Amino acid sequence: MSVHKISFKETFGDLIDAVFSVNAPLWYTFKLLFVNPGKLFREYLDGKRKSYYKPVGFFILMTVVYLIIRSLINYDPFANNTLNVKDETTGQLLTEARNFMLLNMDKFLFIFVFTLGIFMKLFFFRKNTFAEFLAIAFYHVGVFMFLVILNMFYIQYVDSNFQLMAILFMLGYFIYSLISFFQKNKVIVLFKSLPLYCIAFMSYGFSAFALSFLIVWLKHS
Repeated sequence: MSVHKISFKETFGDLIDAVFSVNAPLWYTFKLLFVNPGKLFREYLDGKRKSYYKPVGFFILMTVVYLIIRSLINYDPFANNTLNVKDETTGQLLTEARNFMLLNMDKFLFIFVFTLGIFMKLFFFRKNTFAEFLAIAFYHVGVFMFLVILNMFYIQYVDSNFQLMAILFMLGYFIYSLISFFQKNKVIVLFKSLPLYCIAFMSYGFSAFALSFLIVWLKHS
């Protein structure tokens, strides 16, 4: 009996095929997230998971891609935002907190996942469990990072005045994805999704900046 030893070339080939094949879970998941996110969410939560890229993995992948591209093009999302604070000490702390939040965005994004999950559960508490909403939130924040990447290129090379484009596009996507997911009572889902997203995003932004300010303040104490 002959034993076939897997070579590095074969292993690397399998990896490339899994990532770049049009039938690979990543590309199919990415396509469905925009074409029919409700189908993806429902089937993933129903246990049909082999056909889809896992939500946490998708979130991490998009975050890593963002960090790599941001570094390569030397992008600073706060470059055009100046903080006008009369107290020089306070202004320095605020600036350092802002920069700390930027440098650690990959870690603070977990807060966005949890705020989305928490408020989806509060607004649609009878529909799914918190753990299920959390899985959906990981997909959402992964999509958000993809929109941030597109927005980043637009700001860097086209027009620097569109800082909020990704946030607004994400609002539209979030509403569309929840309507696609729940299917019924679309008007109710629409009116719930709008404040849900705004509250979740503001909670994320406030929490991330507050933690950054606290860490910076402790360093100066």
